[in-house]
Amino acid sequence: MPIISASNITKKFNSFTAVNSVSLQVEKGEIFGLLGPNGAGKTTFISMLVTMKRPSSGRAEVNGFDVSSDPRGVRKSIGIVFQDQALDEELTAYENLDLHAALYSVPRNEREIRIMEVLKMVELDSRRDDQVKTFSGGMRRRLEIARGLIHYPKVLFLDEPTLGLDPQTRKHIWEYINKLRREHNVTVFLTTHYMEEADTLCDRIAIIDHGKIIMMDTPSGLKDSLGGDTLLLECSSPRKLCSTLKGQECIIDSKPHNGKLTLRLDNGEKKIPMIMQKARDAGVAVSSVSLHKPTLDDVFLHYTGRTIREENISSAESFRMHARARRRMR
Repeated sequence: MPIISASNITKKFNSFTAVNSVSLQVEKGEIFGLLGPNGAGKTTFISMLVTMKRPSSGRAEVNGFDVSSDPRGVRKSIGIVFQDQALDEELTAYENLDLHAALYSVPRNEREIRIMEVLKMVELDSRRDDQVKTFSGGMRRRLEIARGLIHYPKVLFLDEPTLGLDPQTRKHIWEYINKLRREHNVTVFLTTHYMEEADTLCDRIAIIDHGKIIMMDTPSGLKDSLGGDTLLLECSSPRKLCSTLKGQECIIDSKPHNGKLTLRLDNGEKKIPMIMQKARDAGVAVSSVSLHKPTLDDVFLHYTGRTIREENISSAESFRMHARARRRMR
């Protein structure tokens, strides 16, 4: 029986549909990733699963509890780490965890043992008595993960767990997440727009765009679904070169985007001379060529028609979007 199950979950804010009839299942002990750009519906979807938002329609269960009819049962079963920090900076690491343990009714005689267990797990036991305001961004993230685990949850929800962290700290967080699954069989449901994060961590990935799931599989399955090699050409006229190459049997797919042309083709390294000649004949100047096996970036481009980076919105736009959503919810 899946530990998370969603069937046709939809969330609307007046006329705006943030999540559109999403269905998925997550097995116990799985690391499941929801991959998509900012504004795709990731946070809204996870907010419904953790009972912070009520679905407009559809049904979902977490650990056997219905998110609409039994939110208390869901909340007892889960830990949550959201994008925005929710730690008290004036309290110590230990005090933050003790407060959270009390809120989740962890028995008093178990709290100290449990607090030290989770602090050790995220390698912060030596900083137990230090105020959080003295912690780095990565240390705070680790403490938030520890806090999410204090009450023995069956499922840990992580919303953009490494957003804003440097690459080295991000990889350390990945190690902790893998350790959770390996040593404690915790099911992890995470949202991210980092391709490498999804590829490295997740057993399965669902790609969400404009509130809809457009593809779901293992990372290798998603990449294998494309077939062939990927050839990226930066050139003076991607659309003209795309039209010129149309009809070539070796080319599986072609997409001009953002000043570049992405081709999927068999035996890519052998076809480069022919493609360069076609470009010269068409008067298209090619400034760079790169060949690689399919990546999750290529998967996203193939199924949405753009790269995830092209979809990432500015912080000002993000602020306005969230402000509009808050006004709708009032």
